[in-house]
Amino acid sequence: MREYFEGIWAARYFWMHLALSDLRSRWRRSFFGILWSILQPLGTALLLAAVLAKLFATNIRSYAPFIISGMIVWDFVMAVSTGGSLSFVQADAYIKHYRHPLAIYSLRTAVANLAVLMLASLPMFIWALIARPDRFGFSWLGALSIYPMLLLIFWPLITLLAYAGSRFRDLPNVMMLLLQAVWFVSPVYFETGMFRRAGLNALVDYNPVFHLLQLIRAPLLDGRWPSAVDYGFCAGMAILFTLLAWFVGRKVEKRVIFYL
Repeated sequence: MREYFEGIWAARYFWMHLALSDLRSRWRRSFFGILWSILQPLGTALLLAAVLAKLFATNIRSYAPFIISGMIVWDFVMAVSTGGSLSFVQADAYIKHYRHPLAIYSLRTAVANLAVLMLASLPMFIWALIARPDRFGFSWLGALSIYPMLLLIFWPLITLLAYAGSRFRDLPNVMMLLLQAVWFVSPVYFETGMFRRAGLNALVDYNPVFHLLQLIRAPLLDGRWPSAVDYGFCAGMAILFTLLAWFVGRKVEKRVIFYL
């Protein structure tokens, strides 16, 4: 494993260039360019917040940051889970010509989407500061921990999906169905109080998505640091996916080139 990570570090300029290339192609020949990563989630979140605030008789001023935080993180999860499953397929030309560790191609996907998430987070921080200035404080630094945590969780997860996606090309469609099911049982757009009032405490307390979202919601919306339980769930996911990716990679990495 040490030699494998040394190979990833040695190829750092290569996969960083690929990630930057993905970002440039994302905004190429666009009038607003990089601003779309801010305007699109902000506009969608405000529209959803306006509708849901009326339905649930709540204040849109305080509900909008909740919606924005859930939407931008969930968009990241959707993008890396569906698109990441084809990371090796999309990089087949490089894989056939260069003997780099295959995990650099899943890392490329994770880094590029994480950069988009960081840009999309800007209106969330601004809106939270305007809507809830009393919650601003030192605890806001805790919200920044979500970015490295997402990388630690989803890099090995994308790698696992990419191994499977190189063999089964229908995996992105399967992932979309699975993620839709996860969305319905997770407090992404709906407040956690709705789940608890309905007696669905387990969908909150034992839901990794909830604890992941708490890394950014607890500091911005509640003015407190994420709890040890939140970090424990996230660290547990990162360790589990890393071990699985290492185990599966030892078995199938040399076979991937024959599936492409």
